[in-house]
Amino acid sequence: MSSLGRRGRARKLAAQAAVEEAAHPTITTRTQAETQARLQVLIESRAIWSAIIGGLIGLGVGFVVFPGQRPALAGDESIQFYGAIVGGVTGGLAFLLGYTLNARLANIWLGQRPRLRQLIDTLALLVVHSSIAVMAALGLFRIFQEAFIGLTVDHIAGAVLLAIVGGVAAYFSFNSGARITAFSLSTLLAIFMASGVLVSMIFAENPFWWHVMFSELGTGQAGLTSFWTFNTTLIVSGIIITTLTAFITRDLEIWAAHAKRQHARRLNRRSEERRAQKGRVPVRTRISNAFSRHVHTPRVMVVRITMISMGLSLAGVGLIPISLHHDGHVIVTAAFGVCFLFLLLGMPYWLPGFPWTFYLLSYLSAFGLLFAASLWWPVGYYNLTSLELIAAAVLFSWLIVFIRNIAALVEQIRSIEASDAEGAARSGTEASGVDPDESRSLVGQGSPARGTNASGVKPDESRARAWRGSPARGTNTEDTP
Repeated sequence: MSSLGRRGRARKLAAQAAVEEAAHPTITTRTQAETQARLQVLIESRAIWSAIIGGLIGLGVGFVVFPGQRPALAGDESIQFYGAIVGGVTGGLAFLLGYTLNARLANIWLGQRPRLRQLIDTLALLVVHSSIAVMAALGLFRIFQEAFIGLTVDHIAGAVLLAIVGGVAAYFSFNSGARITAFSLSTLLAIFMASGVLVSMIFAENPFWWHVMFSELGTGQAGLTSFWTFNTTLIVSGIIITTLTAFITRDLEIWAAHAKRQHARRLNRRSEERRAQKGRVPVRTRISNAFSRHVHTPRVMVVRITMISMGLSLAGVGLIPISLHHDGHVIVTAAFGVCFLFLLLGMPYWLPGFPWTFYLLSYLSAFGLLFAASLWWPVGYYNLTSLELIAAAVLFSWLIVFIRNIAALVEQIRSIEASDAEGAARSGTEASGVDPDESRSLVGQGSPARGTNASGVKPDESRARAWRGSPARGTNTEDTP
């Protein structure tokens, strides 16, 4: 019964948090903050349980595969080999559990998209988390083997090490899935792409691949392991970019709606001032307002379509290796670069109202890309591999700054609207003769101030009813005794 009660409490808290966020997308009310805090604690406890179960899985695998052996840290049939398997499996399963809690209960908008899109995104994110766990295990045990040359351990120590791998992978993967955001997703994308390309470089059978370009890693000449690793990394990364676009545009729409309201208020004040001065709104003012409205309107859809095009182009680079179709590979690669430049150069027009320093960064990034391209051709200072490295560094640096600017703007909106809501509540309570200090504690609860409850209901009882999603008894005339 207690287990069923905990699962029911998880659903209730997650659903309550989602409903409150949908009702107040830009204001963090007190009830919403309390619900979110409880949900975060619940997520943390679930992550610990995932780590315990993942550790037990690793321990069990160790006692099955290591009896009577002294496995090395790295190599064939080593802790590295089985640790990569355990980490990939436990990390993937834990991510699915955490992401399910996030998508179906907390962030309802994730579960409202088309089923096929949900399936593709989930599979891509699953591959990312499992791959990061696998590559982390392979890399770390290889480093420790190099540090402790010739070291072997008994089967008990080997099983314990596998338990540690399984527990750590499950813990962080569950937290990543349950708390996934645009910033964390961009970080995962960068780690996944860097580690995937690095593994392709290590396993490339052609040691001089870098004399040509990175796409050489995706050809059959680089070897089967390098071929599949490189192309799979690009395909999954392209899908993740489209997923990241959904997170980014959701926050951008919140910011755009606020920016439109603020600009409309300014234009209305200008029109009213002209009307008060001249008795009517002059034609010049109307034209000026229409032009200003056009210029200052955020174009979130353009940003969304461009970023989705970038993701599809990157996936196309992996789907069409240069050895399969040279011209098709070149076209999708060029499409990715053109879309990125289009986004950078048009940023002041796509998203008016961002900090001017961000526009400066966007133009500097575009200039840097064009200058780097000119050093490749026609100058010939370096080869295409160097240009691709520079372009990847510029892309991820700009993307991280872009996401941080969006987060800062949305947080600014939340603060402004929360302050406006508090000021409105204070004005209303002062007009009704209620102590503002007493009413301030109730502003975030979505319930009336204590002094305005005419039914005599206790505040604790009123808050309990508000928690259940029903209005307090004193706010409904039908329930008033």
